[in-house]
Amino acid sequence: MQRARGRKGELLVPSSQAIAAATEKGLQLALAVALRTLRRDSRGPSSNLHKVAAIASGAAGGAFGLATLPLELPVSTVIMLRSIADIAIDEGEDLSQPEAALSCIQVFALGGREAAAGGADSGYFAVRSMLAKTVAEAARFVAERSIVEEGAPVLVRFIAHVASRFGVMVTQKVAAQALPVVGALGGAAVNYAFIEHFQQMARGHFTIRRLERKYGEQAIRAEYQQLAGGR
Repeated sequence: MQRARGRKGELLVPSSQAIAAATEKGLQLALAVALRTLRRDSRGPSSNLHKVAAIASGAAGGAFGLATLPLELPVSTVIMLRSIADIAIDEGEDLSQPEAALSCIQVFALGGREAAAGGADSGYFAVRSMLAKTVAEAARFVAERSIVEEGAPVLVRFIAHVASRFGVMVTQKVAAQALPVVGALGGAAVNYAFIEHFQQMARGHFTIRRLERKYGEQAIRAEYQQLAGGR
C-alpha cells in the first residue's frame, strides 16, 4: 500500500492490485455473511443505523489513512450488505432462498454510473443479463449443499464477476479518500455517499424484482423499453 502523500506533496493512491485485493476480500466476507446469516434473518429496514455504522467506518479510514483500506473496505462492504438485505426483505424477498441472498451481493455490480437512477437505465438490465448465468449456477450450487464451500469455483467466478464492476466504484471511493484534506470527517462523508448510493440501487433493484414476480419479467422489461423510448 502506498502512502497518501509523496515526498514532494504529490497525491498517491493504493495500487490497482491493492484495491482489487481489498475489493475481493470485502465481497468474499459479504458472501459468507449472505450465505450464513442473511438466510436466517427477517429484520425490517434500518438504513439509518447502517449509515451511522458506515460513517464510523469511513471516519476511521479517513483518520488513519489509506493503509487501513484492507480492513476498512471489508467492514464497509458487510455494513452495506446488511442494509441491502434489509431493503430486500422490505421488498418481499425471501432470503432463505440462495438466489435471493446472492441477489444482495449482485447489487454491488449494479452500482456503476450506467446503472444509475434506481435501476432504470438500460445498463441495469445488461448487467443483470450478464450475471444471470453465474447467479443461477451459484444459487443452484448453494441449494444442493448443506455446507457452503466458499472457495468453490462457481462461487469464485460469481465473486470475480461482481468484483470487476464493484472495483470501479471502490477506486472512485479510494481516490476521494486519498485527498490530503479529507481526514476523518471527509472519510465519513465519502462512506455516507457510498452506502447511500448502494441503498438507492438496492431499492431500485428489488422493486423491479418485486414487480417481475407480480407481472412477469418480460412485461416489466417491455414496459421499461416503452418508457425509455418515450423520453
